[in-house]
Amino acid sequence: MTMTAPDPLRDPQAFLLHLYRVAVQRAQPLHSMAQHLPPPPKGRTVVLGAGKAGASMAQALEALWPQDAPLSGLVVTRYGHIPPRPEGLAQRLEVVEAAHPVPDAAGLAAAERILALTRGLTEDDLVLCLISGGGSALLTLPAEGITLEEKQRINRALLESGAAIGEMNCVRKHLSRIKGGRLAAACAPARVVTLTISDVPGDDPSVIASGPTVPDASTCVDALDILARYRIDIPAAVHTALQAGALETPKPGDVRFAGHAVHMIATPQQSLQAAADAARAAGVAAHILSDEMEGESREVGKVHAALARAVARHGQPFARPCVILSGGETTVTVRPRAPGAPKGRGGRAGEFCMGLAQALQGQEGVWALAADTDGIDGVEDNAGARVAPDTLARAAARGARIGDHLDRNDAYGYFERLGDLVVTGPTHTNVNDFRALLVL
Repeated sequence: MTMTAPDPLRDPQAFLLHLYRVAVQRAQPLHSMAQHLPPPPKGRTVVLGAGKAGASMAQALEALWPQDAPLSGLVVTRYGHIPPRPEGLAQRLEVVEAAHPVPDAAGLAAAERILALTRGLTEDDLVLCLISGGGSALLTLPAEGITLEEKQRINRALLESGAAIGEMNCVRKHLSRIKGGRLAAACAPARVVTLTISDVPGDDPSVIASGPTVPDASTCVDALDILARYRIDIPAAVHTALQAGALETPKPGDVRFAGHAVHMIATPQQSLQAAADAARAAGVAAHILSDEMEGESREVGKVHAALARAVARHGQPFARPCVILSGGETTVTVRPRAPGAPKGRGGRAGEFCMGLAQALQGQEGVWALAADTDGIDGVEDNAGARVAPDTLARAAARGARIGDHLDRNDAYGYFERLGDLVVTGPTHTNVNDFRALLVL
């Protein structure tokens, strides 16, 4: 689908939203799944999947898999993330919904059913695993000795700690009966082909959704170190089990993974490149900083602001007009609230925009948009937010001080007051953070 770009000089914000939509469109699973599909096997084809893009991946597979070849299975996605079924497309796979980012009983039930589908597989069977970001919470099956409530508490603490995605998923793998390669190991002796959409810096399949279908090089000791670093409590029995190595994951070289394959059908870099190409087609130079940026969201925003100001004021390191693009997965450390202060709302993209706006200091000629490519920033109903040269001034006129909102991690409240939330609804894919700064 070709989308016409708005004039960046006349409507900078519409132009940035266009680039976001181009990036999201490039990450749709139907775009490139066909080239990675194996031929139907001699035996059964069983589909197992989890992630925010799970339902759209299932629909793409239903459309592409030979109509005369058997296909069955179960995929779990986030509540509200099942796209409308294309007219005439027969449903061959079951899709269920569960909670994200904190797991719930529906996710537990789905994970139990998915693991049960691995029983009785033979070497003549093929397992197609559809894995995308969000699968860690959606595919929850706590290790022995951990209740769902304890898993929810630990997961919530990890989300609020500021831990990087790789650190969070290391812990999740070792506290699970299905993540960290355990799902694929359970499929033996069937062949497993994983089709994945990357939402992590570096596109490491062992990190995406906590790597349920690939071997895991991290250890119980690593998980303990991360829990200690972020001061996250776990039950004494689980601590003992980790110390003893009783919760270790399948490692590289394990024979149960022989003959398996992993294919990336969409990545952050591909989406950033698509946005860059769209900008250049509209006559604006585009520069991709990185698809692997991590760090505290507000601090990453400040760094982007410093770069944009240098371009706007000195024409360095890039000449104006230009678009500066970046991706990755930043983090938000939730600050303690002052007594009586209202609870803040928001996610990584909004927090980035607050840090950016504060550091831009109303710089003329700079517009920005940051949004999560799944259409949901954290747990709110917005994808992200936008920043303009007059953001701080308009907020001040409405009695909103950006420092107060930063103290409460309240990006949603700040940008909602300005009418500058980016609201798209679920996009049915997920290649994580998308950031675009337009300097004119």
